[in-house]
Amino acid sequence: MQKETAEMFQQELRELTLGTLLSITIARVSSDLSQVKFYISVFPTEKTQAVLTNLRENVGRIRYGIGSRCGKQLRIIPEPLFFIDDSLDYLENIDKLLSEDKQE
Repeated sequence: MQKETAEMFQQELRELTLGTLLSITIARVSSDLSQVKFYISVFPTEKTQAVLTNLRENVGRIRYGIGSRCGKQLRIIPEPLFFIDDSLDYLENIDKLLSEDKQE
């Protein structure tokens, strides 16, 4: 699911990413296959919120694309939900705090 959706954004739905580099870091499908949670990372980070809003507004189109690519393998096409993956920002903050602590 993660790989197919990432390829779909690169090839067919490039305009939804607003000219940014979008990475799907995690894809978690619910146990009943009704939803899939995509955690995304966007570069440059200044456009993250705009890309997230654009993806959420176009959920129907994205779900259709997932269905076109994975429909024969899935009984139910899950509803995509998008969230920001801020784990890299969290790691940067920890590194920054550790380096400040070493300097003191």
